[in-house]
Amino acid sequence: MSRIRAKDTKPELILRANLRAAGITGYRLHYAKAPGRPDIAFVNRKLAVFVHGCFWHGCPHCLPRKPKRNKWYWLPKLERNKERDAEKAAALKDAGWRVLTLWECRIKRLPDAQVARVIKAYDALATVRRSASQRPRRS
Repeated sequence: MSRIRAKDTKPELILRANLRAAGITGYRLHYAKAPGRPDIAFVNRKLAVFVHGCFWHGCPHCLPRKPKRNKWYWLPKLERNKERDAEKAAALKDAGWRVLTLWECRIKRLPDAQVARVIKAYDALATVRRSASQRPRRS
């Protein structure tokens, strides 16, 4: 387990490369000041992107196999990962962030669609901020 990385995983690198190719920059990696320390954080837009590995976080799309040996160890460990993910997302939402979760299997198979999801959320938050700044101010 010492070789399993938390940062710069292959799906995360694929996503970042596609974001750069789409012209989306200005994000922070593993931003510690945000609750839950998201993998990619657009701080000005308050958009947090988590890139989850299918096995470790229990992907609902590809339904990875559960370990057959040492179930007493693995099943609670994997379940606790899901609970922790929910806690992190809730903490970010309470702090006013928008949370986007991308799955390893989806990034590998459909990277353009996943980048489009990030861009859509990114642009939607830009529109909201722009319209809020253009409102007439009360004197």
